[in-house]
Amino acid sequence: MNTADIKQWIRRELPVIFREDVEIHQFILDLTRSEYADKQITESRFDRILDELQRDREEQRRKWDSQDRKWDEQNRKWDENQQVIKDVLARIDAQQRKYDSDIGAIGSRWGFQAEEAFRNALTAILEQSFGVQVVNVTEFDDTGEVFGHPDQIELDVIIHNGMLILCEIKSSMSRNDVYTFDRKVKFYERLHQCSADRRIIITPMIREDGRRTAEKLHLEVYSYAQDVKP
Repeated sequence: MNTADIKQWIRRELPVIFREDVEIHQFILDLTRSEYADKQITESRFDRILDELQRDREEQRRKWDSQDRKWDEQNRKWDENQQVIKDVLARIDAQQRKYDSDIGAIGSRWGFQAEEAFRNALTAILEQSFGVQVVNVTEFDDTGEVFGHPDQIELDVIIHNGMLILCEIKSSMSRNDVYTFDRKVKFYERLHQCSADRRIIITPMIREDGRRTAEKLHLEVYSYAQDVKP
């Protein structure tokens, strides 16, 4: 039997012998053990790898959990800081509104008091020193001619030697205020069947568009040199 025949016989018969003959089986295992990993060793290595992977996953999970807690804490602090900022801004806004309200109230009172002071001084000077009659007239406009609805109408009326002067004394005048005064004049003239000789606006502050409107309506304006621009 030549070498080729021997090899062919081994290939054919060896698997059968390996399964059936225990000694041959063990002999072949011992003979080839160095060529492959032992099953137990392989399983042990595989188990170690699995354990290492499990430990890595647990460690990573702990890191993620720790990071999540840090983010939650940061978000909580951020929310608290935002609320603090909102509270501060709300207090500033409330204080600003109060300040504006107080300033507006002071300005309104000052304007009203200034108008009354000037009106009283004008009345005293003209009546006591020049014999001029000064009257603060209050009429009721029941048709809404002046304001668009029924309301009281106030005018300062100066009368001297048959001359009739109608005045508007205000701390400030806008263009709408000028139109309102013009309607007051027309209402008074129609009501009393007369024509004013002079129609005068006296104010420390008038907008430029108000001044132009007064000129267009032939109303005299006496004001401070530096008027408010439109």
